[in-house]
Amino acid sequence: MNSTHEARVSDQFSLFAPAPVTDRLFFAIFPDPATAAVVTRHAERLRTAHQLSGRPLAAERFHVTLHHLGDHAGLRRDIVAMATQAAEAVSTPSFDVTFDRAASFHNGGNNPFVLQGGEGLEALRAFQRDLGLAMARAGGGRLVGKTFTPHVTMLYDRQLVAEQPLEPVTWRVGGFSLIHSLLGRTEHVPLARWSLR
Repeated sequence: MNSTHEARVSDQFSLFAPAPVTDRLFFAIFPDPATAAVVTRHAERLRTAHQLSGRPLAAERFHVTLHHLGDHAGLRRDIVAMATQAAEAVSTPSFDVTFDRAASFHNGGNNPFVLQGGEGLEALRAFQRDLGLAMARAGGGRLVGKTFTPHVTMLYDRQLVAEQPLEPVTWRVGGFSLIHSLLGRTEHVPLARWSLR
């Protein structure tokens, strides 16, 4: 087979190659700036205590992912429309969250070091479940995760750190957001925010 023919065959296959994944959508809650500063201090202290090399995330990036709406090639307007319909159907009063421990998740070398909690996250779990039900009613049931482990990622590191108690980090959740993440660019673009009663 000559090189010209090989090039034509290669071009034909490239027509059917999937477009690169560049965009992520997710629902999230964010701490207020004062609480984010507390999370930064915890991250820096624990990083030093455990001799971690990963750097803490920027304070404005600390968040809890409620529902991951997929990674896509471009911004999926149909999913944005479904998410908006679901979010507008949720009627929940504001609530407190409390994270009182830190631990690593094993992720094959780029391990998230996170805040976690127990009873102080029951209202958050209930809200995440209600939002998932609203997503299902809006046609997004396939995007509703079957499990939910609420956490705030502080940094990523190769080293794993065992779970340990932490001075509690508490804030009042007054709303939630739909976020468009530009993959590979560490950029989060808020598309919409909804307040809780």
